[in-house]
Amino acid sequence: MKTVRHILLVCALALTAMLAGGCGIYSFSGTSIQPDVKSITINYFEYKAEKVNPSLSNQISEELRTQFRKMTRLEQVDIDGDLEISGEITGYNVSAAAVTANEVAARNRLTVTVKISFTNRLYPEDDLEQSFSAYEEYDSMQSLDAVQDALCVEIVKKLVEDIFNATVAQW
Repeated sequence: MKTVRHILLVCALALTAMLAGGCGIYSFSGTSIQPDVKSITINYFEYKAEKVNPSLSNQISEELRTQFRKMTRLEQVDIDGDLEISGEITGYNVSAAAVTANEVAARNRLTVTVKISFTNRLYPEDDLEQSFSAYEEYDSMQSLDAVQDALCVEIVKKLVEDIFNATVAQW
């Protein structure tokens, strides 16, 4: 019985040491950033979609900066960070999400698509170019102008989480 307790204690200590920094790249926030990566540059997202939402570029850029500030230890720098994220908004579209028996849209869907380029200057094998889309639905009796701001807040949250996970959580 004493031997079993001793083995369990050793296993628990080994597991604790491994989680606390044994390999040095995992954290409790879910990121897998190498210990020698110290800084990140998050560039302003260019707006290239046909339909214009003038505040969306700033929203995405700032929310992404906030996410990295809250969830990582990385210093945010204006140029030449160890990591760099650039992006562009390539789509901002409204489509019918649900149609009634009279072939009239009952719900509409606002979809935002962004394309990002992620550069890891220290570990180029982690570089990534990928598009992400997120959407929210709204009642077709409402105008897009009336609901656009609230929808964009939710869409931006989803996009930022997806970008964060793909770049530093590597999910």
